[in-house]
Amino acid sequence: MSRDTPHTALLDPLAERLGERGLLREPEAMTRYVADWAGDRLGEPLAVARPATTDEVAETVRLCHEHGVAISPQGGHSGLVGGALPANDGSELVISLERMNRIREIDPVNFTLTVDAGCILESVKEAAAEHDCDFPLSLGAQGSCQIGGNIATNAGGLNVLRYGMMRELVLGLEAVLPDGRIWDGLTRLHKDNRGYALEQLFLGSEGTLGIVTGAVLKLTPRPDQSRTALLGLPSVAAVVELYGLARRGCSDLLTAFELIPRRCIELAMEATPALSDPMDDAHPWYVLMEVAATGPVDLDAMIEGLFERGMERGLVLDGALGSSEAQAQQLWQFRESMLEGQRRRGEHLRTDIAVPISAIPDFVARASDAVMAQSPDCEIIAYGHVGDGNLHFNILPPRDLAEGDKRDHLHELETTLFAVLDDFAGSISAEHGIGRTKQAAYLARLSPVERELVEGIKALFDPQDLMNPGRILPARH
Repeated sequence: MSRDTPHTALLDPLAERLGERGLLREPEAMTRYVADWAGDRLGEPLAVARPATTDEVAETVRLCHEHGVAISPQGGHSGLVGGALPANDGSELVISLERMNRIREIDPVNFTLTVDAGCILESVKEAAAEHDCDFPLSLGAQGSCQIGGNIATNAGGLNVLRYGMMRELVLGLEAVLPDGRIWDGLTRLHKDNRGYALEQLFLGSEGTLGIVTGAVLKLTPRPDQSRTALLGLPSVAAVVELYGLARRGCSDLLTAFELIPRRCIELAMEATPALSDPMDDAHPWYVLMEVAATGPVDLDAMIEGLFERGMERGLVLDGALGSSEAQAQQLWQFRESMLEGQRRRGEHLRTDIAVPISAIPDFVARASDAVMAQSPDCEIIAYGHVGDGNLHFNILPPRDLAEGDKRDHLHELETTLFAVLDDFAGSISAEHGIGRTKQAAYLARLSPVERELVEGIKALFDPQDLMNPGRILPARH
């Protein structure tokens, strides 16, 4: 859509309301707002609004509602499903919350933190730590992702098995509705059973029901000790069996339990040459685990006991313990660097699926067989969060495949993978969301009743279909 349209009629009053810093109109100024983390999906916004307060967000949305202009809410640009990118026809106004980054209130006795939705996750964690508390959401993108985006996608990350997803870490929300009204649901109550939990509708809604502008987050006591271990194992079945031992032996002190194939260790060392092989021998599979506690708990004995029981059962072949914070960080560096190693291989299939924990070994085996039968020269990289059944079953295309053929080939492999997933009653999206890229697969798996309910919620909140249209559900216009 050309910018010389009735849509541009809102820009002058919007500029008057938001000021020079609050509205970007020139293409070169909007470059960073048209790509996600993957960098391979671009959009073209009408303009970029950068409100600094909830009232400014409300005024911006109200003007869009009056002029019939669609809105693309945006956080920290770390999405992977095209949900926070504007359409490529210049018809949508991006609303970025990056200027809304205030820590509004912290209550260390109530273990709550009230923040603007544009706060960077890492800043929130630092603010909690200053009061000897912890906000336990842990993501690789925590230096750039924003709390509003974490809420909109119901982010998970590394510590879900102990603390739950974002849905369990939010007590109350403030949101601007599609017509510009402000809903104030910023409750700090830990127990509140008054009717419908409206805040839960916004968690995972991907900006399609309104724009979250503030949140009351649930804090936990800050652990004063933690231990990290990297263990070598012979099979995925051994990993899942060891998880059962760890879940019982470490109970609620177990914070992370990551499945990592040997290929990911190699990719990490390729991406970060300072890393060296963590063990004398290479092993087919690895577990990166962490336990954390506050008070007089012997975590070393806990880890060593698990290691010994695993060795006795033939589950654990070798291990490396991070006995200091520096050593623990080096072990976690494998988890971070392997993502960069994949990225350097160019376009590849990124999936974010979930199956029951007990089904992980069978699923990995069956999915691998199905994919390799269809594409013998591709490379499978399956890793993930064992404690919540969330796998990233990623596929690198054949090296000799022409660039122009890669996307279609990977889409065909995704279809094959999802067909296997259906046999396990799994989810095609465990934490990244639906956005645009997974919409067709999502809709194909909705029952008629569920689709009617989902569409009814969207129509109730956003009858004009102006709030992130075409994400999760097809645009109605």
